[in-house]
This record gives sequence, structure tokens and C-alpha cells, in this order.
Amino acid sequence: MRALTWHGIEDVRIAEVDDPRIEQPTDAIVRVTSTAICGSDLHLYRVLAPYLRPGDVLGHETMGVVEEVGDGVTRLQVGDRVVVPFVIACGSCWMCERQRFSQCETTQNREQGTGASLFGYTSMYGAVPGGQAERLRVPFADVGPIVVGTEHPDERYLYLSDILPTAYQALQYADVADGGTLGVVGLGPVGQLVVRLARRRGIRVIGVDPQPERRALAEEWGATAVDVEDAAQAMRDATDGRGPDAVVEAVGMEAHGNPVASAAISVASRLPKPIAQAAIEQGGIDRLAALMLAIDAVRRGGTVSISGVYGGAADPMPMRVMFDKGLQLRMGQCDVQRWVDDLLPIVEEDGDVLGLESLATHRLPLDEAPGAYRTFQRKEDGCIKVVLKPELHRT
Repeated sequence: MRALTWHGIEDVRIAEVDDPRIEQPTDAIVRVTSTAICGSDLHLYRVLAPYLRPGDVLGHETMGVVEEVGDGVTRLQVGDRVVVPFVIACGSCWMCERQRFSQCETTQNREQGTGASLFGYTSMYGAVPGGQAERLRVPFADVGPIVVGTEHPDERYLYLSDILPTAYQALQYADVADGGTLGVVGLGPVGQLVVRLARRRGIRVIGVDPQPERRALAEEWGATAVDVEDAAQAMRDATDGRGPDAVVEAVGMEAHGNPVASAAISVASRLPKPIAQAAIEQGGIDRLAALMLAIDAVRRGGTVSISGVYGGAADPMPMRVMFDKGLQLRMGQCDVQRWVDDLLPIVEEDGDVLGLESLATHRLPLDEAPGAYRTFQRKEDGCIKVVLKPELHRT
């Protein structure tokens, strides 16, 4: 089958790879109809290169049609249309019983010191082949895949795989009371969905992003949007000098605004793999501009909800400021399966109330994925979200 494979820093290629097969009785094989490029995929494109091997299949936002099921699968049937959560969880361990699916003890990567395995996301998270491919093997198929109807196009459902539950969890963690104000740092796909979910609840939103088209889109959905220049002061000025009640940080380790950290990331990612891994994990090389902005802007006693991905274990944090302001921090990989029952009815409401069908700015055949990664990384051509269609072919 054809799949997008990693071959080096900023080097991804379409290649022929072996078709997936049933390996465990609880597996299913899904024929992929839509798969998206996530902001987290850009970390693999460059920063997290030391955790990848040439030929690794990328992608963790996937949906399609079930083609085959193992003997132990009871909930899915061949022909079901499904969305596949990016978190691989067993559904029955101590953590899963408490709905902390991203910490599943069955798929946890103890040798790496990380949580549950994830599709298409490096040796840190199980080195499981991803979904930017024509087919995908899905472990624990009775737990992960979300069966959806056929009355709406893929993009109404596709984002249930990751970015919509991630946005929802970020908003839940922010815990803004009625009449409160939420700041959103980063108006990429996750940030845009946080805006829409928050406005649906009547929460006032102030969004921050350096890209004019992303600010404009957030404003279309009822946010006030500001550039990163003096953003913290702008948020305080809009809230009687206090700052928002909570701030969602929806950017992560590759935030703009720190050229020194950017250079360090470039150097570290090109070192021999064991040295590079140590540098990433212990060297504190994340670009923290977005996180520092969130900490600065949020009001005293407020909450910073972090959905952006970070890699460094020794990043310097402004502990005096955080302690003095009495902040609460909530963060972590999204427990996708936990939020599906809340989100699926919203997704299926008449009128596409979250604008899911129009969120993607670029829809392309899988064969065009390498160029799409470059466009998305560089934020060119107004790119906000890319959806790849394996069944389309290059024109």
C-alpha cells in the first residue's frame, strides 16, 4: 500500500509499504478515507527526529471503513464507518477504568517513561504505524474506533480523532465560570475549535496569533483576536487590568518568539540519536514563548490549560511568578475516548454548528502530503488545516 513515511529532518515521502494485517484477535483493519496533518506532526517533521526511523509511517488523525476484524472483536463489523482516536487504549486497566485513556497501563511505554501508545508518533509512544496511509491496523478495536453515520461527509467526523477532543479537554481543564473570560494562545486548528466550543457556552474569548488570517477566522466565530505583540497587556486591558480567568496554550514546543531556542532545536535534532534524545529530554530546548505568554497574561488565581506538546524535561519555568500568582496548571495528552459521548451529539447537530466541514483549508491526495507538510509548517497559502484523501490521485 501507499503511505507517508519519514526519512529524515523535513524529509517525508510517499512509499510502498507492507499492507497491515491482523496481528492480535482484538485488531481491526481500516481502509482510510480521510487523514489529516496535525500540528503535532510538525514536531516529528523536525524536532523529534531522533525518535524516528527511516520508513516510519506517520499520521494520527484518521477515519475510514472497517475492512477486516480479528476473532476477538465484537463491537465492530466489516463495513462500519469509523473515526480512530489517536490514543491506543485497552479500555479495562486501572487508568482506563478512570477514563485516563492516554495513560493506559496496557499500552504504556514504560521503557521510555511515557504514557499510552499513539498512532504514528515515534518510538517514545510505541512506534505504531500511523494513518497517513491507505490502510491502518487498529489495536483494541472494540475500545478505540467511533462508529459514525453516513449522512455527513468525512470532515464532520474526522476531527474526533484528535483536535476536537483536545480542544474540548483544554476547555474543560480551563474551567471558566459563566460570564468569565478565556484567553487562547495559538489560533491553529486546536485553538480555533477552543474558540468555537467556548463561544457556544457563552464564554468571552480573547485569542492570540501572529497570523492575520487565523485571527480573522477566530473573529468570525466571536472571539476578540490580537497579535502576539503586547498580547498579555492587551488581554489585561480587556479585563479591567486582571487578565483572563484562564488561558489555553494551544501551541507547544515550536512557538515563535525565541530564536535562540529555535537554533538549539535545530542543532539538537541533527546530533546522533542517543545524544539528541538526551539533549531534547534534559536540555530544556523547547520554545516556551507561548507558555510564558499564557502565564503572564492569566489573572491571579487563574488557570493555564496546556494542550500544546512539549518535549524537554528541564525547561526553565518562572516558578516564583507562578507561585506568587497562585496559578493552577492543567495539561496532558487528550483522553479522546472520555469525551466522545459529549462531542458526537454536537458534531451531528444540524447546520454543522462548529464549522467542521469548512475548517480545512487544503484537501489533497495522499501523494501530495510531502508538499503539504512544507506548506503547513511554513504557514503558507493561508494554510490552517490539511486533509489528505488516500483514494484521490494526483491530477
